[in-house]
Amino acid sequence: MSDLIAALALWTGAFFLIVSGLGAVRFPDLFMRMHAGTKAGTLGAGLILLGAAVEFGSVGVATKASLTFAFLLLTAPVAAHVLGRAAYYDGTEIWERTRSDALRGKYDHGWRSDGDDGASPPRPSAAGPNDGGG
Repeated sequence: MSDLIAALALWTGAFFLIVSGLGAVRFPDLFMRMHAGTKAGTLGAGLILLGAAVEFGSVGVATKASLTFAFLLLTAPVAAHVLGRAAYYDGTEIWERTRSDALRGKYDHGWRSDGDDGASPPRPSAAGPNDGGG
């Protein structure tokens, strides 16, 4: 029975890692790609670690798998958040069909696009086709 649970966890984890990789390649902008890599990748890695812990069945392996998964849960969202904020601050384009931009206007104050003219970089329009532009 434990072999079946381990195999199911390993196969499901592999599926989520493949989905994560496909999302990182196929999504249209950096922020969506980071979301796919963080969410599905963490879930896939966690399921693989669960499958390994169940298959080996020792306390040492289960402890190491649990600690590794806890580390992933604590670091992956923070790293994605920091990288996403840095990319947004740097002026990375968002997908033109993105419906809302919660950070619009938050980073424009005091930021210089080239160091001399004091002009803020243009932010892409976040208004969707049904938003009414505002």
